[in-house]
Amino acid sequence: MATRPLPEFDVVPLVMNFLFAGFAVVPSKVMAHLARQVKTARRMGAYELTSKLGAGGMGEVWRARHRLLRRPAAIKLIRPEALGRNDANLVLSRFEREAQATAGLESPHTVELYDFGVAQDNSLYYVMELLNGQNLESHVVEFGPLPPERVIYILRQVLDSLDDAHSRGLVHRDIKPANILICRKGRQYDFVKVVDFGLVRITADAEQASKITETGDGKILGTPAYLAPESVTGSDPVDGRSDLYAVGCVAYYLLTGHNVFEANSAMSMAVAHATETPQAPSTRGVAVPRALDALILQCLRKRPSERPHDAYALSQELARVPVERPWDNERAEAFWTGHLSDKAFIDATRTVHSEAPTAIVEPLMTA
Repeated sequence: MATRPLPEFDVVPLVMNFLFAGFAVVPSKVMAHLARQVKTARRMGAYELTSKLGAGGMGEVWRARHRLLRRPAAIKLIRPEALGRNDANLVLSRFEREAQATAGLESPHTVELYDFGVAQDNSLYYVMELLNGQNLESHVVEFGPLPPERVIYILRQVLDSLDDAHSRGLVHRDIKPANILICRKGRQYDFVKVVDFGLVRITADAEQASKITETGDGKILGTPAYLAPESVTGSDPVDGRSDLYAVGCVAYYLLTGHNVFEANSAMSMAVAHATETPQAPSTRGVAVPRALDALILQCLRKRPSERPHDAYALSQELARVPVERPWDNERAEAFWTGHLSDKAFIDATRTVHSEAPTAIVEPLMTA
């Protein structure tokens, strides 16, 4: 009996259709997984990341908002790969110390910290208030040196922040124009916020206090142009008067547009602060009241004991400096209206903790 031939058909299209149908499921699952990852990545605790404000060698800064309160904030992320194997624990310890200490400060002129922690990918993060303003380094670069009365107005607010920190046994260690923000808060102008507290706790034991200011390999952390001599030489313990030295350096820069000492390397700058005698700001060709000249030079004394006693005392002395017309909120508003009204600043929150402006230098000698 002859067999009836089977109907002919092409199996290749059927197989290919089956395979494509199966493969279509895989991308959809992958995409769904990626979408969940993106959604998770855009959340940090109770905060939702909305846009990146800046990035650097250590990590990123994001604009964020609380998912329930809708409060705006800035989130700083330090990537785990930026920590390295050797100093990861040191950086984590410093990060936690900074966050915990900053959260306990009460001066309105200290940046407010909302939260901190470790993300699922082991990134360190902390959440702080979103500040609209310009840091003083950028401000001087754009507009030039400031008049003495405005410098006094700004420095007294910086000193309020430092007085609060010092009274709690904490020292900033990295006071510089880039870490001081002038902003608008409601109807207040030139409202100062001190940011990036690289804080250490001052102990009664001077030797322990010296150790606590060092990095893991015995090098000194700080910004050379604003580094107190004792931070370089180890001749005296680092304490609140080291911050006052930096305040003197900041005042010098704001008045003149120049650093106290000029050098072409971090080490040369550190050596200058430890050994050279500074010239008065008025020698830089700017009009500076004699009393302000003297106060700045007092802040720049090599020995801490010869500087102002504390931040509050220095603030009171600044208030007594005679000026033709004191700076006030009215004058600040007029300046902002004329020069800054067309700018949308979110400046101080853009820097990433432990970025390049902070240098590590070898100590010249030990105590």
